[in-house]
Order: sequence, then structure tokens, then C-alpha cells
Amino acid sequence: MSKLGQIGAKLHRGEVSYDFIGHRKFWFSLSIALVVISLGGLFVRGLALGVEFKGGVEYDAAVKVTSSTVDDFSNAVKATNAKGLGDPVVTTINNTKVRVQTKPLSQDDVGRVRAAIAKEAGIPAEQVTSQQIGASWGQQIADKAILALIVFLVLVFAVIWLYFREAKASMAAIIALIHDVTITVGVYALVGFDVTPATVIGVLTILGYSLYDTVVVFDKVRENTRGITGSNRFTYSDATNLAVNQTVVRSINTTVTALLPVGSILVVGTVVLGTGPLKDLSLALFVGIAVGAYSSIFIAPSLLAVFKEREPGMQALNKRVSAKKAQTASAAAAPVAVATAGAAPRSAVPSSGVQDTTRADTSRKADRATGSAPAPSSRPMKATAAGRPQPTRKPRSKRGK
Repeated sequence: MSKLGQIGAKLHRGEVSYDFIGHRKFWFSLSIALVVISLGGLFVRGLALGVEFKGGVEYDAAVKVTSSTVDDFSNAVKATNAKGLGDPVVTTINNTKVRVQTKPLSQDDVGRVRAAIAKEAGIPAEQVTSQQIGASWGQQIADKAILALIVFLVLVFAVIWLYFREAKASMAAIIALIHDVTITVGVYALVGFDVTPATVIGVLTILGYSLYDTVVVFDKVRENTRGITGSNRFTYSDATNLAVNQTVVRSINTTVTALLPVGSILVVGTVVLGTGPLKDLSLALFVGIAVGAYSSIFIAPSLLAVFKEREPGMQALNKRVSAKKAQTASAAAAPVAVATAGAAPRSAVPSSGVQDTTRADTSRKADRATGSAPAPSSRPMKATAAGRPQPTRKPRSKRGK
């Protein structure tokens, strides 16, 4: 078994553990700081919306794609010096087509950009298709994305409530999801990546991933806290912390396994391709998976413990557990105190017992020297075949009478 597997087994048995719930103030503070930084980047820098959301012009041209196609077409479009051109987005499709997206342009600039693309592709300008994307269409996409997010959160709240029969579990999961979305969107604002429909798909995907990880932890919490109010061994926080320790290795393994391929896609989309939906999708997935694993371990269980321990039954349980721990500690300290106080020095031990034993030994030696028999015992004796006197025994039926 590997070292990680051994650690996981010890965590599951409770032999070693980390106090996730006890350090919740630190993790809450860290999450608040991350959320504040994300919101600051969102409101100060804003999101770099793609053509699909803010409108623009999209060109398609048939071309044989090479390793320098993206840079060649990007430089060719920039050389037109069209007004309000900005930084064009160049993507390749199936090694046979190139797509160029720009900001909204005037009719004359649209023609100049089409001619530059046709010249670079080596085809007539009539074979380069272009279409204007209005901002209203992008607004419709944004509205539908927000609506999909709201519907998703409502359904998540209802499903978790029905599954766990606990509204507080739904509240903790929803807060963790909002935490994940806020940090992911903040990273997009700070990095400056374009927000495209692929970004929306990535955000909705990581919400499902984060929710799955949180539900696994909550299911273990439910298993550990079943019938907990009928005992006085553990508090709800203790049982929740044990559940997190029992599932943390699984969460780490799942997260690392998911981040490795997504990280590879992110490197390829950013370094090799330079732009396109692959980059937008992979960044949302990478950030969302990492933040989702963090929230499912450090945030959601701690929130659930905070919500549950406000209940009167859990507060009474905390008092009973605290009283039992205090009683156990005092009982463990009592024998030590008694043993220390009851130990007397050797000189203080009375010598009467020693003198009596010595006197009896001296008497027996004197009898053997004079040949006299010892004083008869008050207990009646009877002779046996060997001639040795044996004490007479009463029958069992008369014993005790």
C-alpha cells in the first residue's frame, strides 16, 4: 500500500486527523479574502466579453491550417488599422478553415478586413464569408446563461433538501457553489480571458463537479451523525470533522486526476493555439475544479456544522459531551492523587506485625529443639491412612447451618 493509501486508511479509522472544523475561522477568513479580491477584479477591471456577448464581425475562410496560421492572420488583420478593431480573435476549425472575430466595424472597414483575410488565405475576397453579430443577440445569451444558473441553484437546493431531509445542508451547499462561481468569475476578470459561450459551459460544469464532491462529504456526515443526540460521545462538529477526514484522500485523488488533463488542455489552448473556445473552457474548468474541491473540504462541512449546532438539541448534546469529558478527566486524575497521598515512608510502617511474626518463628524453633509438640489447633482433626491428622469437614448439606 502506498503512503497516501496508508494515510487514508488511518484517517478513515480515526487514528490520525486534522481539525478541519476547529480551524474553520481561518478557512472562512481565507475564503472571504479570495471573494473580496475576485469581486474587486470584477468591478475594477470587468469581464472581457467575447464577440458573442458584445457583438462584432465574424469572418470565415477556407485555408490549409499550419502552425503559423493563427499568427499570420492576426497580423494581417491588425495591419489594416481598422478603427476600433481591437485584438482580433483567430481560431482554426478542422485544419481546413480559419475564423476571425473582431469588434463592431464600419462597412468600409469590414471590406478592408475581408480583403486582408482573402489575401493571406490566397483566395478571392468573395469566398470569405462575414456576418455581423449584434449586441442584442449577445445580451440574449447572457440572460439565458443567468437564467440557467438560477434554475440550476434552485434545483440543487430542492434535490439536496429531499435527499438529506435537511434544509441546512442545502444552504451550506448553495453558499459553497456561489463561493466557487464568484472566485472563478473573478479569476477571469483578473486574467483578462474572453468570456464566451464556452466559458458559460465550463462554469455550469464545475458547479456540478463541486456539488458532487460536497454531496459525498455530506453523505458521510449523515452516516456519522445518525442518532447522535441519543449519546454523549461526540458533538456534531466532532462527527463532521471525522467525516471530512474519512473522505479527504478521496477528494484529493479525484481532484488531481481531473486537474491533470484539464491543465494539459489549458496549456495547449493558451500556449499552442493562443486563443479560441478551448482556452476559455479549460480555464473555467481548471479554476472551478480546484476551488470546488477546496470548498467541499473546508467550507461546506464547516458551514453545515455551524448551522446545525445552533439547534437546541445539538447545544444540549455539546453540554453533555463537555460534562462527560470533564468527568473523565477528573476520574483519571483522582487515582494519581490518591496514590500520592496514601504512600507512607517505610519508617512510618508499624513494626507490630514484624515482631509478631518473629515471635511465632522463635516459638516454633524452640518447640522443635525441645521435642515438644505444637499446641493443638482448635479445629477438630481426624486421622488418615498415612497417620497425618486432617481437619474434619462438614457435609455439604450441613455447611452454612
